[in-house]
Amino acid sequence: LFLATLTYDTLRFEYEDFPETKEPVWILGRKYSVFTEKEEILLDVTSRLWFTYRKNFPAIGGTGPTSDTGWGCMLRCGQMIFAQALVCRHLGRDWRWIKGKRQMDNYFNVLNAFIDKKDSYYSIHQIAQMGVGEGKSIGQWYGPNTVAQVLKKLATFDTWSSLAVHIAMDNTVVMEEIRRLCQSNLPCAGAAACPAVESDVLYNGYPEEAGVRDRLSLWKPLVLLIPLRLGLTEINEAYIETLKHCFMMPQSLGVIGGKPNSAHYFIGYVGEELIYLDPHTTQPAVEPNDSGCLPDESFHCQHPPCRMSIAELDPSIAVGFFCNTEEDFNDWCQQIKKLSLVRGVLPMFELVERQPSHFSNPDVLNLTPDSSDADRLERFFDSEDEDFEILSL
Repeated sequence: LFLATLTYDTLRFEYEDFPETKEPVWILGRKYSVFTEKEEILLDVTSRLWFTYRKNFPAIGGTGPTSDTGWGCMLRCGQMIFAQALVCRHLGRDWRWIKGKRQMDNYFNVLNAFIDKKDSYYSIHQIAQMGVGEGKSIGQWYGPNTVAQVLKKLATFDTWSSLAVHIAMDNTVVMEEIRRLCQSNLPCAGAAACPAVESDVLYNGYPEEAGVRDRLSLWKPLVLLIPLRLGLTEINEAYIETLKHCFMMPQSLGVIGGKPNSAHYFIGYVGEELIYLDPHTTQPAVEPNDSGCLPDESFHCQHPPCRMSIAELDPSIAVGFFCNTEEDFNDWCQQIKKLSLVRGVLPMFELVERQPSHFSNPDVLNLTPDSSDADRLERFFDSEDEDFEILSL
């Protein structure tokens, strides 16, 4: 009887991957119908890079943990939202992972940036050790704000992706600040003007088509992370529609959040439920095989994604967006402005042209953005994730 029940439950789980509903399914800016596009939905979800707890990786810091089970879930969620930015940057939003199909080199370059070893740009090792500077000891749980701050620092070393990472504090996105950050690239006339291009063609931050798309050298692709607190102990219902709209924007990178010891990477919604990837599965660390290839199947969630009621979301989150071009950013600003005019929809954050005078430390915000900023930036915002400014009605 037990076996029969188990089999029935397994089958039922398979058929319940999405409710049979007329409501659209939104996944990171893409709209799907459950009735006609179920396979496309599952392929889109499976194609996202899925980072979970791992065990038996090289000790963090040489003598630290060899597994992140029980403490690394928010770090893994940070990896997932950032990996989605790198996928959009190097492969495009339309790229799909198909089991057994040979992938392009850029895919493995993205994946290698997150592998569990000390010299990967965004490895658990790098995140945990960089977090020490944010006041988090190795093995301590992070909140969404801490992981965002750490990823911003790590991105300065990733010259291949050449990203501008902006974390909007105090529930305020300052357009002028972002434009200054993204336009900090000097125009690059060609290889001769860029020594990095000569030394390392693959990891220079300028893809082959840079000559054609020289606008790329005038606008660094933007990763915008907005840590928010949408209520005291539970999410304020007034923000739910705005949150849904974030998943509808083509620039969406999703949302990281959850409860202490239980963080998730939210990639979309259907009806009143959020769709998410769950890092709470411990898998063995992956090593390249004899031919030097990285077995990648364990980095893709091949079962239907998890769902939970939006009302259950912990109010402490970080929302992410990716703007590859200046046009993408301008379009995003227009969408946010339109959203603020919708009746009954409460904005989760404010979009302003210039820095408001009430910001606590203008010197910090006016630093010219260069790669050393991440290291010499004094924190003008308390690193405790519990101390978000509370958004009130």
